[in-house]
Amino acid sequence: MTANQLKPRSIMDGNAPNRSTGIVNGKSSNVLNWDDVRYSWAYPKYKTMLSNFWTPFEINMGNDIKQFQQLSEAEQNAFLKIIGLLALLDSIQSDYAGKVADYLTDSSLNALMIMLAQQEVIHNHSYSYVLSSLVSQQQQKEVFDYWRTEPTLRKRNDFVTNGYQAFAEEPSVEHFAQSIVYDVILEGLFFYSGFAFIYNLARNQKMVSTSTMINYINRDEQIHVGLFEKIYKELLHEHPEINSAAHHDFTVAAFREGAELEIAWGREIIGDQFDGITMDELTQYIQYMANKRCNQLGHGRNVFPDAPVKNPLRWIVAYQEVDQGKTDFFEQKSRQYTKTSDDNGFDDL
Repeated sequence: MTANQLKPRSIMDGNAPNRSTGIVNGKSSNVLNWDDVRYSWAYPKYKTMLSNFWTPFEINMGNDIKQFQQLSEAEQNAFLKIIGLLALLDSIQSDYAGKVADYLTDSSLNALMIMLAQQEVIHNHSYSYVLSSLVSQQQQKEVFDYWRTEPTLRKRNDFVTNGYQAFAEEPSVEHFAQSIVYDVILEGLFFYSGFAFIYNLARNQKMVSTSTMINYINRDEQIHVGLFEKIYKELLHEHPEINSAAHHDFTVAAFREGAELEIAWGREIIGDQFDGITMDELTQYIQYMANKRCNQLGHGRNVFPDAPVKNPLRWIVAYQEVDQGKTDFFEQKSRQYTKTSDDNGFDDL
Protein backbone atom coordinates (compact mmCIF):
# COMPACT_ATOMS: atom_id res chain seq x y z
CA MET A 1 0.00 0.00 0.00
CA THR A 2 1.35 3.44 -0.95
CA ALA A 3 1.32 6.36 1.48
CA ASN A 4 -1.51 7.93 -0.50
CA GLN A 5 -3.82 4.90 -0.35
CA LEU A 6 -6.41 4.78 2.41
CA LYS A 7 -6.42 1.99 4.97
CA PRO A 8 -9.81 0.86 6.31
CA ARG A 9 -10.37 1.54 10.00
CA SER A 10 -9.88 -1.51 12.23
CA ILE A 11 -12.84 -2.72 14.24
CA MET A 12 -10.51 -2.99 17.25
CA ASP A 13 -6.79 -2.42 17.74
CA GLY A 14 -5.58 -3.34 21.22
CA ASN A 15 -2.12 -1.90 20.55
CA ALA A 16 -3.33 1.59 19.56
CA PRO A 17 -4.37 4.53 21.76
CA ASN A 18 -8.04 5.49 22.15
CA ARG A 19 -7.22 9.01 20.94
CA SER A 20 -6.49 8.72 17.21
CA THR A 21 -3.13 9.73 15.74
CA GLY A 22 -4.57 11.01 12.46
CA ILE A 23 -7.73 11.63 10.49
CA VAL A 24 -6.94 8.81 8.04
CA ASN A 25 -4.24 6.10 8.00
CA GLY A 26 -3.55 6.73 11.67
CA LYS A 27 -3.80 4.52 14.73
CA SER A 28 -6.74 4.20 17.09
CA SER A 29 -8.17 1.48 19.29
CA ASN A 30 -11.59 2.50 17.89
CA VAL A 31 -12.88 2.95 21.45
CA LEU A 32 -14.78 6.25 21.58
CA ASN A 33 -14.22 8.46 24.64
CA TRP A 34 -15.72 11.88 23.92
CA ASP A 35 -13.48 13.37 26.65
CA ASP A 36 -10.37 12.17 24.86
CA VAL A 37 -10.67 12.85 21.12
CA ARG A 38 -8.14 14.29 18.71
CA TYR A 39 -10.29 17.06 17.25
CA SER A 40 -11.76 19.63 19.64
CA TRP A 41 -14.58 20.52 17.24
CA ALA A 42 -15.95 16.95 17.04
CA TYR A 43 -17.91 16.97 20.32
CA PRO A 44 -19.67 20.34 19.67
CA LYS A 45 -20.68 19.00 16.25
CA TYR A 46 -22.04 15.86 17.93
CA LYS A 47 -24.10 17.88 20.41
CA THR A 48 -25.53 20.06 17.65
CA MET A 49 -26.50 17.12 15.45
CA LEU A 50 -28.06 15.36 18.45
CA SER A 51 -30.09 18.39 19.51
CA ASN A 52 -31.43 18.89 15.98
CA PHE A 53 -33.09 15.47 15.79
CA TRP A 54 -36.51 15.53 14.14
CA THR A 55 -38.86 13.24 12.23
CA PRO A 56 -41.34 13.89 9.41
CA PHE A 57 -44.23 12.86 11.68
CA GLU A 58 -43.87 16.19 13.50
CA ILE A 59 -45.23 18.02 10.44
CA ASN A 60 -48.99 18.25 9.88
CA MET A 61 -49.58 18.10 6.12
CA GLY A 62 -53.30 18.88 6.31
CA ASN A 63 -53.14 22.37 4.80
CA ASP A 64 -50.67 21.34 2.10
CA ILE A 65 -53.00 18.54 0.98
CA LYS A 66 -55.67 21.15 0.26
CA GLN A 67 -53.26 23.70 -1.24
CA PHE A 68 -51.51 21.33 -3.61
CA GLN A 69 -54.68 20.92 -5.64
CA GLN A 70 -54.92 24.71 -5.93
CA LEU A 71 -51.41 25.14 -7.34
CA SER A 72 -51.02 25.82 -11.04
CA GLU A 73 -49.99 22.92 -13.26
CA ALA A 74 -46.52 24.50 -13.64
CA GLU A 75 -46.18 24.83 -9.86
CA GLN A 76 -47.25 21.23 -9.31
CA ASN A 77 -44.81 19.92 -11.92
CA ALA A 78 -41.90 21.95 -10.50
CA PHE A 79 -42.79 20.91 -6.95
CA LEU A 80 -42.85 17.19 -7.78
CA LYS A 81 -39.67 17.25 -9.86
CA ILE A 82 -37.80 19.10 -7.12
CA ILE A 83 -38.94 16.59 -4.49
CA GLY A 84 -37.79 13.78 -6.80
CA LEU A 85 -34.39 15.41 -7.21
CA LEU A 86 -33.93 15.91 -3.47
CA ALA A 87 -34.81 12.28 -2.82
CA LEU A 88 -32.10 11.10 -5.22
CA LEU A 89 -29.43 13.40 -3.79
CA ASP A 90 -30.07 12.35 -0.20
CA SER A 91 -30.04 8.67 -1.22
CA ILE A 92 -26.54 9.19 -2.62
CA GLN A 93 -25.44 10.94 0.56
CA SER A 94 -26.41 8.10 2.87
CA ASP A 95 -24.15 5.72 0.96
CA TYR A 96 -21.30 8.22 0.64
CA ALA A 97 -21.28 8.91 4.39
CA GLY A 98 -20.93 5.17 5.06
CA LYS A 99 -17.97 4.88 2.71
CA VAL A 100 -16.27 7.88 4.33
CA ALA A 101 -16.81 6.36 7.78
CA ASP A 102 -14.91 3.23 6.73
CA TYR A 103 -11.67 5.19 6.30
CA LEU A 104 -11.78 7.74 9.13
CA THR A 105 -9.30 6.55 11.74
CA ASP A 106 -10.80 8.80 14.38
CA SER A 107 -13.73 7.10 16.14
CA SER A 108 -15.47 10.40 16.96
CA LEU A 109 -15.58 11.36 13.27
CA ASN A 110 -16.82 7.88 12.42
CA ALA A 111 -19.66 8.46 14.89
CA LEU A 112 -20.50 11.78 13.24
CA MET A 113 -20.66 10.11 9.83
CA ILE A 114 -23.09 7.52 11.18
CA MET A 115 -25.29 10.32 12.54
CA LEU A 116 -25.06 12.18 9.24
CA ALA A 117 -26.13 9.07 7.32
CA GLN A 118 -29.09 8.62 9.68
CA GLN A 119 -30.16 12.22 9.06
CA GLU A 120 -30.04 11.62 5.31
CA VAL A 121 -32.33 8.61 5.78
CA ILE A 122 -34.77 10.88 7.64
CA HIS A 123 -34.57 13.39 4.80
CA ASN A 124 -35.46 10.69 2.30
CA HIS A 125 -38.32 9.54 4.51
CA SER A 126 -39.59 13.12 4.59
CA TYR A 127 -39.87 13.23 0.79
CA SER A 128 -41.89 10.00 0.82
CA TYR A 129 -44.00 11.46 3.62
CA VAL A 130 -44.72 14.62 1.60
CA LEU A 131 -45.53 12.73 -1.59
CA SER A 132 -47.71 10.11 0.11
CA SER A 133 -49.76 12.99 1.51
CA LEU A 134 -50.25 14.67 -1.87
CA VAL A 135 -50.31 12.16 -4.73
CA SER A 136 -51.15 8.55 -5.49
CA GLN A 137 -48.67 5.76 -4.89
CA GLN A 138 -48.23 5.34 -8.64
CA GLN A 139 -47.37 9.02 -9.07
CA GLN A 140 -45.04 8.83 -6.08
CA LYS A 141 -43.14 6.03 -7.84
CA GLU A 142 -42.96 8.14 -10.99
CA VAL A 143 -41.50 11.08 -9.03
CA PHE A 144 -38.80 8.85 -7.56
CA ASP A 145 -37.90 7.77 -11.11
CA TYR A 146 -37.63 11.25 -12.66
CA TRP A 147 -33.85 11.04 -12.54
CA ARG A 148 -33.95 8.21 -15.08
CA THR A 149 -35.71 10.23 -17.78
CA GLU A 150 -34.83 13.90 -17.25
CA PRO A 151 -31.60 14.61 -19.25
CA THR A 152 -30.69 17.81 -17.35
CA LEU A 153 -31.28 16.09 -14.04
CA ARG A 154 -29.31 13.02 -15.08
CA LYS A 155 -26.34 15.11 -16.21
CA ARG A 156 -25.99 16.96 -12.90
CA ASN A 157 -26.47 13.79 -10.88
CA ASP A 158 -23.83 11.95 -12.94
CA PHE A 159 -21.45 14.82 -12.19
CA VAL A 160 -21.54 14.02 -8.47
CA THR A 161 -21.86 10.24 -8.62
CA ASN A 162 -18.95 9.99 -11.07
CA GLY A 163 -16.98 12.24 -8.72
CA TYR A 164 -17.69 9.91 -5.81
CA GLN A 165 -16.86 6.84 -7.88
CA ALA A 166 -13.09 7.41 -7.93
CA PHE A 167 -13.05 7.50 -4.11
CA ALA A 168 -15.24 4.39 -3.90
CA GLU A 169 -13.13 2.38 -6.38
CA GLU A 170 -9.65 3.69 -5.54
CA PRO A 171 -9.72 5.09 -2.00
CA SER A 172 -6.74 7.43 -1.63
CA VAL A 173 -6.09 10.64 0.25
CA GLU A 174 -6.30 12.60 -3.00
CA HIS A 175 -9.57 10.98 -4.10
CA PHE A 176 -10.99 11.50 -0.61
CA ALA A 177 -10.23 15.23 -0.77
CA GLN A 178 -11.79 15.45 -4.23
CA SER A 179 -14.88 13.57 -3.07
CA ILE A 180 -15.40 16.11 -0.27
CA VAL A 181 -15.42 18.87 -2.89
CA TYR A 182 -18.22 17.00 -4.68
CA ASP A 183 -20.01 16.50 -1.37
CA VAL A 184 -19.98 20.22 -0.60
CA ILE A 185 -21.27 20.93 -4.12
CA LEU A 186 -24.11 18.47 -3.55
CA GLU A 187 -25.09 19.51 -0.03
CA GLY A 188 -24.16 23.18 -0.26
CA LEU A 189 -25.11 24.07 -3.83
CA PHE A 190 -27.22 21.46 -5.67
CA PHE A 191 -30.16 21.73 -3.27
CA TYR A 192 -30.43 25.48 -3.49
CA SER A 193 -32.61 26.23 -6.52
CA GLY A 194 -35.08 23.62 -5.25
CA PHE A 195 -35.03 25.12 -1.77
CA ALA A 196 -35.56 28.59 -3.27
CA PHE A 197 -38.65 27.39 -5.17
CA ILE A 198 -40.20 25.80 -2.05
CA TYR A 199 -39.42 28.86 0.08
CA ASN A 200 -40.93 31.12 -2.57
CA LEU A 201 -44.16 29.11 -2.37
CA ALA A 202 -44.20 29.57 1.40
CA ARG A 203 -43.49 33.26 0.91
CA ASN A 204 -46.84 33.33 -0.87
CA GLN A 205 -48.43 31.22 1.89
CA LYS A 206 -48.48 28.06 -0.21
CA MET A 207 -47.26 24.60 0.87
CA VAL A 208 -46.06 25.96 4.22
CA SER A 209 -45.81 22.53 5.87
CA THR A 210 -43.48 21.28 3.14
CA SER A 211 -41.45 24.47 3.50
CA THR A 212 -41.11 23.83 7.24
CA MET A 213 -39.79 20.35 6.54
CA ILE A 214 -37.39 21.74 3.93
CA ASN A 215 -36.22 24.21 6.56
CA TYR A 216 -35.29 21.33 8.87
CA ILE A 217 -33.48 19.59 6.02
CA ASN A 218 -31.73 22.83 5.04
CA ARG A 219 -30.49 23.24 8.61
CA ASP A 220 -29.12 19.68 8.64
CA GLU A 221 -27.37 20.17 5.29
CA GLN A 222 -25.71 23.34 6.57
CA ILE A 223 -24.31 21.35 9.48
CA HIS A 224 -23.12 18.61 7.13
CA VAL A 225 -21.28 21.14 4.96
CA GLY A 226 -19.64 22.57 8.07
CA LEU A 227 -18.61 19.10 9.22
CA PHE A 228 -17.05 18.18 5.89
CA GLU A 229 -15.31 21.56 5.79
CA LYS A 230 -13.59 20.64 9.08
CA ILE A 231 -12.65 17.17 7.83
CA TYR A 232 -11.37 18.59 4.54
CA LYS A 233 -9.13 21.17 6.20
CA GLU A 234 -7.75 18.62 8.67
CA LEU A 235 -7.05 16.24 5.77
CA LEU A 236 -5.11 18.88 3.84
CA HIS A 237 -3.26 19.95 6.99
CA GLU A 238 -2.17 16.39 7.82
CA HIS A 239 -1.42 15.54 4.17
CA PRO A 240 0.04 18.74 2.69
CA GLU A 241 1.35 16.86 -0.35
CA ILE A 242 -2.17 16.89 -1.86
CA ASN A 243 -2.74 20.60 -1.18
CA SER A 244 -1.27 21.55 -4.55
CA ALA A 245 -1.96 24.10 -7.27
CA ALA A 246 -3.48 21.29 -9.34
CA HIS A 247 -5.91 20.42 -6.54
CA HIS A 248 -6.84 24.10 -6.16
CA ASP A 249 -7.56 24.35 -9.88
CA PHE A 250 -9.60 21.14 -9.73
CA THR A 251 -11.70 22.54 -6.87
CA VAL A 252 -12.45 25.87 -8.57
CA ALA A 253 -13.31 24.11 -11.84
CA ALA A 254 -15.58 21.62 -10.04
CA PHE A 255 -17.52 24.40 -8.32
CA ARG A 256 -17.88 26.24 -11.64
CA GLU A 257 -19.20 23.16 -13.45
CA GLY A 258 -21.48 22.28 -10.54
CA ALA A 259 -22.94 25.79 -10.47
CA GLU A 260 -23.50 25.79 -14.23
CA LEU A 261 -25.34 22.47 -13.96
CA GLU A 262 -27.47 23.84 -11.12
CA ILE A 263 -28.26 26.97 -13.15
CA ALA A 264 -29.31 24.81 -16.11
CA TRP A 265 -31.59 22.80 -13.83
CA GLY A 266 -33.02 26.00 -12.32
CA ARG A 267 -33.69 27.39 -15.79
CA GLU A 268 -35.55 24.21 -16.76
CA ILE A 269 -37.55 23.80 -13.56
CA ILE A 270 -38.16 27.45 -12.53
CA GLY A 271 -37.14 29.86 -15.30
CA ASP A 272 -39.14 33.09 -15.20
CA GLN A 273 -42.56 31.49 -14.86
CA PHE A 274 -43.18 32.09 -11.15
CA ASP A 275 -43.89 35.34 -9.31
CA GLY A 276 -41.28 36.34 -6.73
CA ILE A 277 -38.19 34.74 -8.24
CA THR A 278 -36.51 35.42 -11.59
CA MET A 279 -33.93 33.36 -13.43
CA ASP A 280 -31.48 36.26 -13.29
CA GLU A 281 -31.79 36.40 -9.50
CA LEU A 282 -31.51 32.61 -9.20
CA THR A 283 -28.40 32.57 -11.40
CA GLN A 284 -26.73 35.23 -9.28
CA TYR A 285 -27.75 33.37 -6.13
CA ILE A 286 -26.20 30.09 -7.33
CA GLN A 287 -23.02 31.88 -8.42
CA TYR A 288 -22.88 33.61 -5.05
CA MET A 289 -23.26 30.25 -3.28
CA ALA A 290 -20.57 28.64 -5.45
CA ASN A 291 -18.11 31.38 -4.48
CA LYS A 292 -19.13 31.07 -0.85
CA ARG A 293 -18.70 27.30 -0.68
CA CYS A 294 -15.39 27.33 -2.56
CA ASN A 295 -14.10 29.98 -0.16
CA GLN A 296 -15.39 27.94 2.78
CA LEU A 297 -13.01 25.16 1.74
CA GLY A 298 -10.13 27.64 1.55
CA HIS A 299 -9.91 28.16 -2.22
CA GLY A 300 -11.18 31.74 -2.51
CA ARG A 301 -14.18 33.34 -4.20
CA ASN A 302 -12.93 33.26 -7.80
CA VAL A 303 -15.31 30.66 -9.23
CA PHE A 304 -17.40 33.54 -10.61
CA PRO A 305 -15.38 36.77 -10.19
CA ASP A 306 -18.35 38.96 -11.18
CA ALA A 307 -20.87 37.29 -8.86
CA PRO A 308 -22.48 39.34 -6.06
CA VAL A 309 -20.55 39.45 -2.78
CA LYS A 310 -23.82 39.52 -0.82
CA ASN A 311 -26.81 37.21 -1.09
CA PRO A 312 -28.97 38.53 -3.97
CA LEU A 313 -32.05 36.70 -2.60
CA ARG A 314 -32.19 38.51 0.71
CA TRP A 315 -35.78 37.42 1.38
CA ILE A 316 -34.71 33.78 1.52
CA VAL A 317 -32.74 34.26 4.75
CA ALA A 318 -35.96 34.52 6.77
CA TYR A 319 -36.90 31.01 5.62
CA GLN A 320 -33.51 29.46 6.29
CA GLU A 321 -32.69 30.95 9.67
CA VAL A 322 -34.12 29.57 12.86
CA ASP A 323 -33.65 30.75 16.43
CA GLN A 324 -34.49 29.59 19.91
CA GLY A 325 -38.16 29.80 20.74
CA LYS A 326 -39.38 30.80 17.27
CA THR A 327 -42.52 29.25 15.89
CA ASP A 328 -42.61 27.72 12.46
CA PHE A 329 -43.85 29.70 9.49
CA PHE A 330 -47.19 31.47 10.07
CA GLU A 331 -47.51 30.02 13.58
CA GLN A 332 -47.98 26.52 12.18
CA LYS A 333 -46.58 24.79 15.24
CA SER A 334 -44.41 25.63 18.18
CA ARG A 335 -40.95 24.11 18.24
CA GLN A 336 -37.95 24.83 20.43
CA TYR A 337 -35.02 25.24 18.05
CA THR A 338 -31.36 25.03 18.83
CA LYS A 339 -29.96 28.56 18.84
CA THR A 340 -28.18 29.23 15.56
CA SER A 341 -24.50 29.96 15.67
CA ASP A 342 -21.23 29.29 13.88
CA ASP A 343 -21.16 25.87 15.54
CA ASN A 344 -24.34 24.58 13.91
CA GLY A 345 -23.57 25.88 10.47
CA PHE A 346 -26.00 28.73 9.85
CA ASP A 347 -24.49 31.82 8.30
CA ASP A 348 -25.32 34.48 5.76
CA LEU A 349 -26.89 32.05 3.30
